[in-house]
Amino acid sequence: MIRIGTGVDVHAFGHSRTLWVGCIEWPDQHGLVGHSDGDVAAHAVCDAIFAAAGMGDVGEVFGVDRPEWRNASGASMLQEARRLITEAGWSIENVSVQVVGRRPQVSRRRDEMQAAMSVALGGAAVSAAGTTTDGLGFTGRGEGVAAIATALLSRP
Repeated sequence: MIRIGTGVDVHAFGHSRTLWVGCIEWPDQHGLVGHSDGDVAAHAVCDAIFAAAGMGDVGEVFGVDRPEWRNASGASMLQEARRLITEAGWSIENVSVQVVGRRPQVSRRRDEMQAAMSVALGGAAVSAAGTTTDGLGFTGRGEGVAAIATALLSRP
């Protein structure tokens, strides 16, 4: 059996933390506001994985009512998502994530992002890309970042 899931995440920029996107640190840039580290790419991938497995969404698993996930890294959330779907009999074939915003510039560190996310997902194939919105909307104005992800899972 093969299942596909889609996930979306959005966070606004803040001033008090480091920017983490795609399980890597982007030094000297303002971070994203969130209950955890605000890693929109990792969160969107978690949502896509849970959607494909029919196991809810990132808010149900890592929601603000779960203090143990406060300030959690995107990598730890991906590891937990993988653990949960593996226990349910699924395996990750591949994931793809598109980061939408003026920054960070994904193309400069794409290989690092893909490698870091793959490690967190137990070696699953990861594709990452970035795009801007030509100045349109909150991402175009530089107020925040969004991410859209797709996950392909299989079960024997």
